[in-house]
Amino acid sequence: MNDYERTTVTREQVDPVTTRGTVVRRTSGPTPLTVMQRAIALIFGVIQALIVLRIVLLLLIANRNNDIVMAIMNITNTLVEPFRGMFRLDRVNTEVGVVLDIAAIVALIAWTLIEGLVLAVLRLGDRGTAETA
Repeated sequence: MNDYERTTVTREQVDPVTTRGTVVRRTSGPTPLTVMQRAIALIFGVIQALIVLRIVLLLLIANRNNDIVMAIMNITNTLVEPFRGMFRLDRVNTEVGVVLDIAAIVALIAWTLIEGLVLAVLRLGDRGTAETA
């Protein structure tokens, strides 16, 4: 076997193959568990993107009367609110009007950790893909 054959991966639709007492089933598409993991990652990605947008809009002193800015602030208020009051400092204001929303930063970190936890729990169900004969 040369280097090309060792590093090349081919995708074939094959009947169950037995190797060393283990039955390996190959499928042509993603499993339902993979689809669920991708959907959850997408949902949490949208949440994280909205919170990052909130942080940036507050730092850039966005016009709160703008419909898009108002929508992002209203949506993210529900995502950030559970993390308000965790620390004595929730916001840092400047004389110019720039706001650093510490609660939003904490919420971003927390939602990322929650995503990792949910995906780790889902991966526990992915461990039993190979069956012993």
